[in-house]
Amino acid sequence: MPTTVTKHLVISGRVQGVGYRFYMQRKARELGVAGWVRNRSDGTVEAMVQGSPEQVDTAVAWARRGPPSAVVADVKIGEGSGEYTGFEARPTE
Repeated sequence: MPTTVTKHLVISGRVQGVGYRFYMQRKARELGVAGWVRNRSDGTVEAMVQGSPEQVDTAVAWARRGPPSAVVADVKIGEGSGEYTGFEARPTE
């Protein structure tokens, strides 16, 4: 049985208003990663990514760069939770 890992990400920098959620959703689907992404009212972007260790590592590496117009200052990574079947953009919290 393959190992599944879930990570919670909080991405800071110039990450809102630059298409970050759209691009992350597209990249996650390309990688086969499940979870979600949303803007937070404090100006950060929050995401939950779930998949194989390799898939999650690749998604985290992408999150550190972001889309072309983003300027990522930091990505805080913690243990995540939940079970996900797809990857969705959620409303701002």
